[in-house]
Amino acid sequence: MICYPNAKINIGLNVVEKRQDGYHNLETIFYPIPLMDALEVVTNIETTEPYIFSSSGINIDAPPADNICIKAFELLKKDYDLPPLKIHLHKMVPFGAGLGGGSADGAFMLTLLNKEFKLGIDESRLVTIAAQLGADCPFFIKNTPAFATGIGDMLHPIQLDLTGYYIALIKPPVHVSTPEAYRGVSARPSTAALSELVRLPIEQWKHHIKNDFEPSVFTKYPEIGKLKMALYEAGASYASMSGSGSSVFGLFKDEPHIDTPASHFKWIKKL
Repeated sequence: MICYPNAKINIGLNVVEKRQDGYHNLETIFYPIPLMDALEVVTNIETTEPYIFSSSGINIDAPPADNICIKAFELLKKDYDLPPLKIHLHKMVPFGAGLGGGSADGAFMLTLLNKEFKLGIDESRLVTIAAQLGADCPFFIKNTPAFATGIGDMLHPIQLDLTGYYIALIKPPVHVSTPEAYRGVSARPSTAALSELVRLPIEQWKHHIKNDFEPSVFTKYPEIGKLKMALYEAGASYASMSGSGSSVFGLFKDEPHIDTPASHFKWIKKL
């Protein structure tokens, strides 16, 4: 069976409070986009090993046991009878980009195994299991626009449709670690409800909807800030860094034409 784990963008990101456990509470809008990996799982009758993992596309520089797809498999195997599997991941969503590519792979693995082997796990239970893999993973179980609070794991459905807009996504060859990004942010309560601001015309978003990570990230990695400005110069109605970076995206009414260095990942699609 094959599925196609998709990425997401963050529209706005407010870091509102530092928790006693060291994590931060935030507010953001998760929106799914059709930039996809491909994940194939088949029963392996040739071995008794629990799994054989392979990958292609973007290089995955980690042992299979550390891959989130395998972690998802192991989580379910503790409670359900799963056969030996061949698992192949074709990686297209770049790492360290604020796009949730790894989280999507883990969540889609849970959903795929549940469907393929008729495990009978309902959606709310899948969300609970996905939360054990990572804060962004529950979003990809429903995979619909959501206003996220808490550490990103408390999801509230939101009416938001960007159909007809073009999205341009650019990631420079820069990695911004999440702990590093949080060190540059001072948590503070938001002054306006992001869930309401997103109802404004998209052309007004740039005046009201912010990503709290941008100031410190752009200071340390000015090339990321320059890419955001380039998107506006190319005619974006709204542009932002996604998550804690390092990708930036722009929403356009018409198909944009953007020149980037060969070292940059670039993806343009009509939503």
